Amino acid sequence: MELSIIITSYKNSELLKVCIDSIKKNCTGTDYEIIVADSETEEKTEMLMRESYPETTFIPFQENMGFQALVKAAYEKSKGEYILILNGDIIVKKDSVENLLNFIRADSKIGIVGPQLLNFNETLQYSCFRFYSPLTIIYRRTFLGKLPLAKRHLDRFLMKDFDHKKTKEVDWIMGSALMTSRKAIGSVGLMDERFKMYMEDTDWCRRYWEKGYKVIYFPQARMYHYHGRGSAGKSVLQSLLLNRLTWIHISSALKYFIKYLGKELPKHN
Repeated sequence: MELSIIITSYKNSELLKVCIDSIKKNCTGTDYEIIVADSETEEKTEMLMRESYPETTFIPFQENMGFQALVKAAYEKSKGEYILILNGDIIVKKDSVENLLNFIRADSKIGIVGPQLLNFNETLQYSCFRFYSPLTIIYRRTFLGKLPLAKRHLDRFLMKDFDHKKTKEVDWIMGSALMTSRKAIGSVGLMDERFKMYMEDTDWCRRYWEKGYKVIYFPQARMYHYHGRGSAGKSVLQSLLLNRLTWIHISSALKYFIKYLGKELPKHN
């Protein structure tokens, strides 16, 4: 089989349905399988998968496993030469999967390729980045991010200084949508299990660079991403949740910086 499409999902059967339907509608001419790994699986999600997508491999979990664990579980059941990893809140546009597949097949040095991500109003969603420094975490997670110096730092982190309509080698790609190969994973390994949430994609891309593979942002493939919509309104409960996610992010960042303490960043074009 040429392609395994891994979808990671968490408590959103409606978006998961839209994601799968977009693949079935817009991914044609490619031999592929879909594997869904779902955290804290709800009855309505199990029913959806059983009744609407019986041909899809479904891996339910009672607990919130975290992104890397879901990817690992799905990968271990996959058969494809190439692996497309999608969050359940991604909507695939026409030809986007085929464009990614053709691009990565053309160069064995490409380890990871990511599409351009869009909001539903067609505006750009930043999905490729420069590597974190400790200041990046501080600026993103505290009031200090409003300072002019911090804004310049964060603009550089978000790679606002280049034309996002152009293909480019980048430090790392957001894990919400990326394609890699079984061969590359065999060399690099799967995502580091110490990162349950946040930094796993950053760390993975860095390891790809260290193994001599390229990580590339490829805007000729475009997908919609429903990222961040759940926090609108910010009730007390949501504020507490966001605060919890902030501390998880900081905790993962500390693990990341400790792991690479004293090591030079990979160099690329």
